[in-house]
Amino acid sequence: MLYRLERQKLCDWMLVMYDRWLTNAAGGNVTVKVNDDHWIMTPTLMAQEKLCRLVPENILVVDKDLNIIEGDGNLTRETNMHMAIYETDPRVKAIIHAHPKEIMPFATMGITMPIINENLRKMGDLPCLEYAPATTVILAERVRDFVKSKVEANTALPYGAMLQEHGIILAETSLEKCYDILERLEANAYTYIQARVLEMTGHKWNAVTRNHISDE
Repeated sequence: MLYRLERQKLCDWMLVMYDRWLTNAAGGNVTVKVNDDHWIMTPTLMAQEKLCRLVPENILVVDKDLNIIEGDGNLTRETNMHMAIYETDPRVKAIIHAHPKEIMPFATMGITMPIINENLRKMGDLPCLEYAPATTVILAERVRDFVKSKVEANTALPYGAMLQEHGIILAETSLEKCYDILERLEANAYTYIQARVLEMTGHKWNAVTRNHISDE
């Protein structure tokens, strides 16, 4: 089997993501660039049919033309969005697209998520891209344009964006680092929403924290 260890690692992380509500039965997908010739990726319907309980044989190995070299599943229709990122930014080695429970309100409303937790502040606020239907070429090109803007601005990895009414997409140099950012962003979403509730009940922001938050 090609890339058994890498495929097993992807299985392990998908199980963690699902069990921690970082994606759901509606799906999501993860890809890893193994080398210049091959990518590994989760198959379509992996959440709906398997609840992200995957084995290495389920993980697809594909080439740059998206021919399936190994794996017993089918390509997700959102592969085009992943490949748009890899083609635009050669630094990227791993991409996570997910539907995290706490981030989804921001994505669904189409609003920027302020970053208030210190361990994410270097990323700046998390933007939400203009709506485009899921799995479409339009969405893939919208993501490509976003990545191109990051490359042109010489933005360091990681970076990512919310997809309006859909979820989140993140790019990093490894699967472990990409997952790390996903969980930090989810914690930030929870913290921000709960902090706003505390604010509404009369609690005051510490001045240091308040300076990092927009009034939008």
